Amino acid sequence: MQRVEQYAIEMLNITKRFPGIIANDHITLQLKKGEIHALLGENGAGKSTLMSVLFGLYQPEEGEIRKDGQQVQINNPNDANDLGIGMVHQHFKLVECFSVLDNIILGVETTKGGFLKKDEARKKVAALSEKYGLLVDPDALVEDITVGMQQRTEILKMLYRNNQILIFDEPTAVLTPQETKELISIMKNLAAEGKSILFITHKLAEIMQAADRCSVLRKGKYIETVDIKDSTPGKLSAMMVGRDVNFTVDKKRCRPQAVVLDVKGMTVASKRRKDNAVNNVSFQVRRGEIVCIAGIDGNGQTELVYGLSGLEPLKEGTITMNGADITHMPIRKRLISGMSHIPEDRHKHGLVLDYSLEDNIVLQRYFEPQFTNKMGFLRRKEIRKYANRLIEQYDVRSGQGAVTKTRSMSGGNQQKAVIAREIDKNPKLLIAVQPTRGLDVGAIEYIHKQLVAERDAGKGILLVSLELDEVMDVSDRILVMYEGEIVGEFEPDKVTAEELGLYMSGSKRKEKGVDE
Repeated sequence: MQRVEQYAIEMLNITKRFPGIIANDHITLQLKKGEIHALLGENGAGKSTLMSVLFGLYQPEEGEIRKDGQQVQINNPNDANDLGIGMVHQHFKLVECFSVLDNIILGVETTKGGFLKKDEARKKVAALSEKYGLLVDPDALVEDITVGMQQRTEILKMLYRNNQILIFDEPTAVLTPQETKELISIMKNLAAEGKSILFITHKLAEIMQAADRCSVLRKGKYIETVDIKDSTPGKLSAMMVGRDVNFTVDKKRCRPQAVVLDVKGMTVASKRRKDNAVNNVSFQVRRGEIVCIAGIDGNGQTELVYGLSGLEPLKEGTITMNGADITHMPIRKRLISGMSHIPEDRHKHGLVLDYSLEDNIVLQRYFEPQFTNKMGFLRRKEIRKYANRLIEQYDVRSGQGAVTKTRSMSGGNQQKAVIAREIDKNPKLLIAVQPTRGLDVGAIEYIHKQLVAERDAGKGILLVSLELDEVMDVSDRILVMYEGEIVGEFEPDKVTAEELGLYMSGSKRKEKGVDE
């Protein structure tokens, strides 16, 4: 007699519609007990929507969900938690003015006589942190910690509740290669303990390392489920985007021209520590080159970019762009003077989520004569026309086109909108911070081509990336940051990823061209 496969979770013929789009079109997904199951698809393919249905954030119009063979109704995340289902969201669900510890215990607090009892919670969080290598400062405010640390907080929040079904939505999008390796190890340990994991990612190498099986979605439809041992990255990417993808970056050798950005002695204070986040940093970016700041998250890259873009004041130092001193220049004036900035956090600094897509696209240019008449009224037809051109050019997918509320779009398509806006401004200097974060392989291929095209058009590009592959493939010069200082400068064809890793971890540094 043939044994019937016992699934931890079955999502059968799930259909979820939004205005103008069918996000999930009769999708069936089956998660085995104790397996790591990857969910792969382009930006806007319906992956996060499907997981939000499982977590009770959305209600499907059709289909049913079964847990351990029994049909269940999940009306909200509390129902999901009661069923042992936890989720780490792509865009973190944290209260920024609360501490790390308060966020982890929020909703499952231990009280006695109406007072919070945090001692036991602190011990449990410390034990989980130690067991899984997710080191956090429990007393730090979320608004003051790095994006990578927020990610750890989200994972600990799920582990604290002892969930058996774990959903990871783009968990490595903000992690360094070392942290990603650790997370994959953690996921494998969790699966070995009997937990079942659904793992949404665009990174094919991670799927090959971590997953047992992979289900592919394309434009809201289910394509196929494959065993990872029988597949390759090329086959998976072709299933995902419907064509072969070029994984190498085609570019000619750069021809640097005049200096576009000159930073001297930049020092930026730290909000989290007594010492400086950026300490006496000097470097140049020339027209026609891509300079990459590489480093492990939290080593001053964020504050460096904040100082350059005007989001944080400098304690010391000067910034010169195109020969003009912009050290104390207001943000808008920097942007008008030829700076573009693709920010690290698209929600906090890139978009107004409750604005339409077209309003976000002209957010920094609405006052120009092209978009505003002499009476001060917006030229809505011109804005719509301009937005539609960028939406088509950058393949930004949304349910209602230019009028879509940006909050309702997938993270990858929000990112494409930011990139389209910043590149189309025709900047002299483009600061791109993790520009391909959360993008699928097809979109990454396109964005890398755009960065190289901007370089070849004589723009200066400062790329900040945590992805070693991106650092090695896209940049013309690499500057490694460690604890707020530049500790090494390299050409990508004269350094290995392993050596870069040593500089990124502080094991090696260069002083005036000499290795220590």
